[in-house]
Amino acid sequence: MEILTELFTDYTLRTVALGAALLGISAGALGCFALLRRQSLLGDAISHAALPGIALAFLLTGSKSSLVLILGAGAVGWFGSVLIAALTRRTPITYDTALGILLSVFFGVGLVMLTFIQRMPDANQAGLDSFLFGQAAALMQRDIYVILAIGSVILLLTVAFWKEFKLISFDPDMAETLGLPVRALEHLLTGLFVAAIVIGLQTVGVVLMSALIVAPAAAARQWTNRLGVMVLLAAVFGAVSGVSGAVSSSMAPNLPTGPVIVVVVSMIVAASLLFAPNRGFVFRKIREWKSGRALRVDAVLVDLYTLASQHASSDYPHSEQVLNVMSSMSGTAKRTLHLLKTLELAQPIDDQRWSLTPAGEERARKFIEEHYGGGV
Repeated sequence: MEILTELFTDYTLRTVALGAALLGISAGALGCFALLRRQSLLGDAISHAALPGIALAFLLTGSKSSLVLILGAGAVGWFGSVLIAALTRRTPITYDTALGILLSVFFGVGLVMLTFIQRMPDANQAGLDSFLFGQAAALMQRDIYVILAIGSVILLLTVAFWKEFKLISFDPDMAETLGLPVRALEHLLTGLFVAAIVIGLQTVGVVLMSALIVAPAAAARQWTNRLGVMVLLAAVFGAVSGVSGAVSSSMAPNLPTGPVIVVVVSMIVAASLLFAPNRGFVFRKIREWKSGRALRVDAVLVDLYTLASQHASSDYPHSEQVLNVMSSMSGTAKRTLHLLKTLELAQPIDDQRWSLTPAGEERARKFIEEHYGGGV
């Protein structure tokens, strides 16, 4: 309760949590398209390319205003994305190779520029290195307005071009057939990626920003097969991770907010991979176990029915050893026979022999008719 009270009364915590939530919403929603287009590393490359843009904006203007630095980061990030596209179209370099080249080269250039700036005889340059891992605690109300304005534009354009973005994400060839300007739409989508990344550099940093683009989308993908639901879930996961990271970092001294946000969103991804009903590891294993158990039950039932059909009575008993030999897929039949007893599909005659119940005989007959056309 004390933390919740501080969330609404403490200026710094409220500002950081609001900024992180707004960033998580825009980055999470837009990250779905990067994930579906198999461009998850594009966010990493653009965020690293934005670092020399920040340094260049400071060198040209001498200002550390968040809007000025964002514009510089966005311009160089956009240039980096265009350079990737040009390299993949005009040279034999593959897409992932171009991403790796841009990421390392631009990040190296950015570090060199930051080192040069820090050696300048001007105290105004201090703090630019915080963009490496973010400094959410330094967010101010005017920064929130910038994030809100740019984030709103990102979401509005995403909604306005929803059908087009959806089509080029799933079937770009179909989009070209319909006469859509696919390349222009791809540039627009990349521009939105750049915008979503640069507004989060102060909060999460160059190194970790790509996680906030990809992780909420990856978590949301585990819960649904519908794009609309996926985008909404990714936005919610991004907002929750932003607020939770801000609150968690405020509970311990000198705990950076950006890395905590990434840890929280990573926990959401891990939970989704484990417990999502459709794709989660736990539920998939439960379904596999249930399917395997049903298969073993039907296999032993069919074996009992097949053996009994060789005798005058359909409930003629047979030994467990014979069933072990026949039912090679189930290994030992003992455990399955006891399960059949629990299900009232088979019954023990003595310590070794088992026979079908009327219900078991009916189920075996239906299984044979459905899968073997009435005979085995």
